[in-house]
Amino acid sequence: MSKTDTSLEGRLLDIFNHLHTHPEISWKETNTTACIADLLRSEGVSVFTFDDCTGLIAEIGSGKPVIAVRADIDALWQEVNGTYQANHSCGHDAHMTIVIGTILQLKEQITKGCVRFIFQPAEETGGGALKMVEKGVVDDVDYLFGIHLRPIEELPFGKISPSIHHGAVTFLQGKIEGPDAHGARPHQNTNAIDIISTLNEQIKLIQYSPFEAYSVKMTYVEAGGHNFNIIPGSAKFGMDLRAQKNAVLKDMQKKIEQKIEHICQLYDVKINYDWLDFTPGAEVSPEAEEWLRQGIIQTGGTDMLAEPLITPGSDDFHFYTIKRPSLKASMMGIGADLTPGLHHPHMTFDKRTLKIGVDALTNTVLLAIK
Repeated sequence: MSKTDTSLEGRLLDIFNHLHTHPEISWKETNTTACIADLLRSEGVSVFTFDDCTGLIAEIGSGKPVIAVRADIDALWQEVNGTYQANHSCGHDAHMTIVIGTILQLKEQITKGCVRFIFQPAEETGGGALKMVEKGVVDDVDYLFGIHLRPIEELPFGKISPSIHHGAVTFLQGKIEGPDAHGARPHQNTNAIDIISTLNEQIKLIQYSPFEAYSVKMTYVEAGGHNFNIIPGSAKFGMDLRAQKNAVLKDMQKKIEQKIEHICQLYDVKINYDWLDFTPGAEVSPEAEEWLRQGIIQTGGTDMLAEPLITPGSDDFHFYTIKRPSLKASMMGIGADLTPGLHHPHMTFDKRTLKIGVDALTNTVLLAIK
């Protein structure tokens, strides 16, 4: 990466442009890890990498308290202009840049305590945070802060929220197993399409209080073949489940399992299924949220401060607090005039957000570590 512009704003743009044009998908962020490690080591920052996975840890200072900051480093695999490729359309390139900029601003300012920066792999697969927990990187942490750019319909440029209340999400992958039959002999099997139709109608009957945010829907069906005179006995299906509260999602899973069991008995068929990629809803610490609130106000006054965000999206950041309940954590939502939206292949945002994010995160850390 060139360093022709030595101002922090110039360096941030340079870092961002390099990361944006060198995306790597989950668990394959080898060059991204090496790039960040080399940059930070050249700045005299302590860096620790892992033998069995990508990602890295950087630290400033030592002792207590321990304040941690997390940035996700992976890109999505998606179609861009007709070609499938790694693509930073979720803002992780910006998150890395903001956290690196925060390190550059803090490295001479920490005189007590430790600030740990977690450059986490594989957020998009939902497994990266769990791997970092397994590595023990938050075992001694007092406060953990995350960051995420927000789409324009949630926050405009110049506004920052002290917390993001993501919802919980999981997916079900199922398969109906049975023999096919001739179209003229429907008595010889059970039509798998009828079974899926029944299941689809049953999940629509799952209801909770109107004050709860939740959804459950069939999102994938594969049954039958090219011949219209064959009644399919087997089929594959998938569901998407979301809820604002982890307890509601767990109860919804239980209800679906019961419905599948009843349908198996009703049709005398076998349905195999697995739950995939559970990502928990946010468990926001009021104390961590307050530090972010104060850091935002110190950066841009009350005009910059936005209300806590409630969003149906998900993030594996919340595994840290699920697995370590004593950990106090909150994620900062940064308004960036981000359009057309997260995960859009041509997502873009106002690059002035990078320096604003650095300042807000720097101020938050300095306040929390006192």
